[in-house]
Amino acid sequence: MGQHGARLIASGQTVLTHCNAGALGDSRLWHGIGRHSRGLGAGEADSGHRRRNQAGFARRAAHGLGVDAGQDSSDAHHGQYGRRTHAAGKIHLCIVGADRIAANGDVANKIGTYSVAVLAKAHGIPFYVAAPYSTIDLKTKTGADIPIEQRNPVEVTTIHGSHPVAPAGVAVYNPAFDVTPAELITGIITERGVFRPDELAAQFQS
Repeated sequence: MGQHGARLIASGQTVLTHCNAGALGDSRLWHGIGRHSRGLGAGEADSGHRRRNQAGFARRAAHGLGVDAGQDSSDAHHGQYGRRTHAAGKIHLCIVGADRIAANGDVANKIGTYSVAVLAKAHGIPFYVAAPYSTIDLKTKTGADIPIEQRNPVEVTTIHGSHPVAPAGVAVYNPAFDVTPAELITGIITERGVFRPDELAAQFQS
């Protein structure tokens, strides 16, 4: 999977990641393209990962690879700033993970992924999903059929479960995932290759 994904990234490019992109989130991809590209882990330390601590950028940093930690509310700024100024901080492509991929190419992933996809579309930035082919569920027709887990309210009403930051008894909506429509996805990177969302059903029929 890392080898297929590495072919999408040119030397000197910056990749925005969100959620753990598996083999694309560790040193195998970054060593494959060399140390002249950077990963921007915007979102990984914030929304979807403040509860699960799956920040892939931390692992890349531990390997001495180029990476910047960011926060998800800055995603739009990165895309806009890079497009307007053609500056060194421009985001060239996005790579996210996936928890389940429906037959039509809709993707469920950590909350905030859909926002990244919308922003990527608005700024003309390729948006890729990296996931093993076992993540593709051909029995699930569309993303509308994927159940969305609701996380414990204390994750947003407290700091680390102990310091309240909201009134007691306040109603909380705390989804763990969101669904990114197939039309926002440039390609899905698997260990079998890179495919358009509309190619999945034919490519992965058992």
